[in-house]
Amino acid sequence: MTIAIVTDSTCDLSPDLLAQIRVTSVPLYVLFDGKMHRDGLEIRPGDIFAGLKAGKKTPSTSQPSPAEFAVAYSHALEHADEVLSIHISGQMSGTVGSARLAAQEFGGKVTVVDSRSVSMGLGLRVLRTAELVHEGRSMAQIVAKLEAAAQHADIRFTVDTLDFLRINGRIGGAQALLGGLLNIKPILVVRDGRVESGGRVRGHKKAMADIVDHVKKYVAKHGGARVAIMSTPGGEAFVQEVRDGLRGVNFEDMGNHQIGAVVATHAGPGTVGVTLEPVQV
Repeated sequence: MTIAIVTDSTCDLSPDLLAQIRVTSVPLYVLFDGKMHRDGLEIRPGDIFAGLKAGKKTPSTSQPSPAEFAVAYSHALEHADEVLSIHISGQMSGTVGSARLAAQEFGGKVTVVDSRSVSMGLGLRVLRTAELVHEGRSMAQIVAKLEAAAQHADIRFTVDTLDFLRINGRIGGAQALLGGLLNIKPILVVRDGRVESGGRVRGHKKAMADIVDHVKKYVAKHGGARVAIMSTPGGEAFVQEVRDGLRGVNFEDMGNHQIGAVVATHAGPGTVGVTLEPVQV
């Protein structure tokens, strides 16, 4: 039985890489400047941040429709017997719900998986899925491996400014103002499919040190790890700081990845973080 893979644009894998591993990505949407833009195809984080600086209104995001997933599944099933469709956490988006509605039309040929993650948390899961399909694993075996990976995966990141978290309702205005005055950097994590607080530190250097220390502890605990580093525009120098801090640490390097427009809408510029998974699950 051949298996095709479908994901969504919040996996933050490049189009070239998705084509290389033969994965179809269905884009989410960013409503900005009066227009609906397809994530990664018609809008990028830099467009949003430049527009906001120019005085445009804060964007909003939305999931693909079931009809869009149905089209993707129909095309995939022209060349495969089954489809595994893996998506952003259902706690963060209605995307996986749209996928499940569409899957009902295909008589059990489409299996939808909630990654319980986002950005490169989803991205690493997609890459693992492609590896398992290439190995010839069955759908049940792949789903079991993805569930095991989800249980041990970890995301830790920080944002350069609290303003975007405030605008998107993640924190109150007073907290954002106080954080700015005191140079507080929140440490955020993804737990059970939700973004939660992982603590707070004062100053950029301590935030980078927290992320580096977390990777070292994770690698030591799991005897190695797959590590992907992700950022929004303005975070490139922070990525290098993390890499400098990890010199000499033995991990499987999954590369640097830019966070897409949908996720960047909520995180803001200068965001940097790491996604970690065990090498074997």
